[in-house]
Amino acid sequence: MTPPTPQGELFLLDSPLTGEIRGERSLMAFPFFALSKNAWMKPLAYATGDVSIEVRPSARGVATIYDKEIVLYIASLMAAKLDQGAAVAQDFVFTAHDLFSVTGANHSARSYARLADALERLQGTQIRTNIEAGGEGEEGFFSWLSEARLQYARTRSGDKRLKAVKVRLCDWLFRAILRDRQVLDYASTYFQLGPIERRIYEVARSTCVEGEPLEIDLATFRLQIGFQNHLANFRIAVRQIAAAGAIPDYHLQLIEEAPADAPVPEGEPGRRTGRKAGRAKVIITRRAPALTEEAQAEAGIGEQDAPSFL
Repeated sequence: MTPPTPQGELFLLDSPLTGEIRGERSLMAFPFFALSKNAWMKPLAYATGDVSIEVRPSARGVATIYDKEIVLYIASLMAAKLDQGAAVAQDFVFTAHDLFSVTGANHSARSYARLADALERLQGTQIRTNIEAGGEGEEGFFSWLSEARLQYARTRSGDKRLKAVKVRLCDWLFRAILRDRQVLDYASTYFQLGPIERRIYEVARSTCVEGEPLEIDLATFRLQIGFQNHLANFRIAVRQIAAAGAIPDYHLQLIEEAPADAPVPEGEPGRRTGRKAGRAKVIITRRAPALTEEAQAEAGIGEQDAPSFL
């Protein structure tokens, strides 16, 4: 239960977060946010046979994958309340200090300025989708936050001191968490990842939930990740990420085929050249969990014999 706030406070805090970081499955699976740290001013669109998403920017741009940290934090607060059997509402009040502590941001003045910008983008970005939430669909646009305010007090010197952040979660996401209960936990290292790595992890986490691998062609994968640049650039990024083994809990493999019409240099029958890239596909599998020391002892496995799952 939320402890009472000190005398003089006019609100009760939902923070600090006591559970894991969790997110709604649809927000993991599909590209609702721009893969950028800076303002992204162009609309985003995603469409398959079953799913359509349209995202329009505010005056400060489209909400980014880094702004999404706030949405994940709110979803985690809500999920923790539901786990405790507590009543939940769409309004959440939390401290920026706890948000920064959870997401790994520093507590500098710059972080507080970025928080204000992120809240404005989350409130201003317009989303339209045919994905139903809580058994209901919506036509027209909605924003991630229908209300976002920074509440502050004045110090004796007259400076502002941020007391809390107050937000109201949109109906669509609130219904999805409350009724569908398709909420999945995130790896503890998620906030240390770059934007593309974050999206690859989210797609893997939301798709490989039953242990089944995901096999998808690179062009389709690019659309699901929400990568806005050319496919060639995405291929290079995925190749580097796969080589680095940078996705927590998952093994990423890029399978590339040489183009059939590429010329073969004389004396090098195994090598093809040519500027046209061949087809490629991505295979993602969940890593087997590493054995604990106790499990290794029970299995009679010494440290030097412990299997590697990398």
